[in-house]
Amino acid sequence: MRLRRRHYIPSCASHRRVDEDEIYWDAKKQDEESALSPNSPRAISQLAQCFTNAMVGPRAWIGGIFSRSTNRRFGSGRFFYYNFSPHQEESLRNLQERIGVPFDETCFNHQQALRALWDLSFPNVKLKGLISDQWKDMGWQGVNPATDFRGCGFISLENLLFFARTYPASFHRLLFKQTGERAKWEYPFAVAGINVSFMLIQMLDLYSAKPKCLPGVNFIKMLGEDKEAFDVLYCIAFAMMDAQWLAMHASYMDFNEVLRVTRIQLERELSLEDVHKIQDLPAFNLLFH
Repeated sequence: MRLRRRHYIPSCASHRRVDEDEIYWDAKKQDEESALSPNSPRAISQLAQCFTNAMVGPRAWIGGIFSRSTNRRFGSGRFFYYNFSPHQEESLRNLQERIGVPFDETCFNHQQALRALWDLSFPNVKLKGLISDQWKDMGWQGVNPATDFRGCGFISLENLLFFARTYPASFHRLLFKQTGERAKWEYPFAVAGINVSFMLIQMLDLYSAKPKCLPGVNFIKMLGEDKEAFDVLYCIAFAMMDAQWLAMHASYMDFNEVLRVTRIQLERELSLEDVHKIQDLPAFNLLFH
């Protein structure tokens, strides 16, 4: 059955799955809220640590959530087989090569990319060094952003750079939390960005030789026409995540649920019959609000 296009409306409907990880984080939330002030350096550091451990750390929280939810909603376990054109297959290989590049803090180009991200984020503030407390102002876990890339490689930094360069107004709106009624405990921007990259890679089935889910198949068709499709989709996903965050009145311990709902909405939009390029997605308009 083909899906009809819908206008983007942040969805607050979701069903929480309670497991030992969720119980653990709920208990951790109560302990931290009683002990920390949201503006203290210790609070900022522990918030970012929580995000990194929960999203891309050893407990593999994101992967666990996503593997339980996707196939039930799109295809009921069925796979979609599509014969990609040679150009589409080449575009997919090029993207998978990007995904396979780890972040290397000793690589000059990677160092320069980090510096460029800082300059685009805070053009009037001089960066003291690649290891500095200043990075916490962008929502990194600690003084060295390199430690936050273990769950997703250099492509997550490329995604942030593309966002900052291509849609600077939207990038700064999310970085500085400029719109909406924000939570007392906000999500750390940079660490959240890494997790958006990781979510998209899993959602589109890009770790496989070829995507077999309907959103992934449709995305590769778009990628064949636009080599920047993944980066643009990243910007859309980040803006959508923030919109869901506000709609759900979320706080930092709700980030997993917000990202899960964001993924479901993206899957739906990528499965619409009249979406032929990334810019056709209804949520694309969020980049200009």
